[in-house]
Amino acid sequence: MEKEQLLFAQTLEQLKETARLQENMLTSEEIQEAFESMNLGEAQLALIHEYLQKNNIGIDEPGKPDENLTDEDVNYLAIYLDELKELPVVSDGEKRAIMMSAMAQDMTACNKLVEIFLPQVVEIAKLYAGQGALVEDLIGEGNVALATAVTMLDCVESIDEVEGLLGKMIMDAMQDYIGEDSDNKSVDEQILEKVNRIHEKAKEMAEELLRKVTVEELAKEMEIDEEEIFEAIRLSANHMDYIEEGTNEG
Repeated sequence: MEKEQLLFAQTLEQLKETARLQENMLTSEEIQEAFESMNLGEAQLALIHEYLQKNNIGIDEPGKPDENLTDEDVNYLAIYLDELKELPVVSDGEKRAIMMSAMAQDMTACNKLVEIFLPQVVEIAKLYAGQGALVEDLIGEGNVALATAVTMLDCVESIDEVEGLLGKMIMDAMQDYIGEDSDNKSVDEQILEKVNRIHEKAKEMAEELLRKVTVEELAKEMEIDEEEIFEAIRLSANHMDYIEEGTNEG
């Protein structure tokens, strides 16, 4: 069963990556073929469609990433896109020549290629909007990845592979950022929950005892180390009003 669940999760991730390379879109046939070996019923496929649409992926038509932008994202993009308009416009032929020079590790060409692909970073960032990260931060991560990617083009065998490599590295960077940001939020939420729990218990005990509680009493009642209490006090900027003031001897 675990093997099937892992395969299912991997297939979903592969579909999401495919969609990002296809204007954020998948066809019904692509989805059905991807899960063909699992013999899923119509109800299960419908749930997969719903999941993909919630991840801003259009089915049988391009997705609408602009709908997932926050007001903050929209305001930032209005300013940023105005700045990008100042960049020189290049023809397809010039772009191809710059790519070839970048493949030969010409740093001037590499820098020009970064400029050419900055608008593409914006479009990719929109695809990841609504997943817990600001578009501004996603663009920042994508731009760093782009600057790195253009220096690695000597590893591609054909000029036709250049855009694919740049796009993949930009997307990977954004996906990694969303994952890391989510993990950090989870840790922050756990810390906040612990501080709140200690505060509430201290308040409860203080109301029963009609006085502030000591760190020792609170630690004993909650069956945790005194150091955890002191850490919670520090994280609350010493605003634990129901705990008697003291110092950490440890």
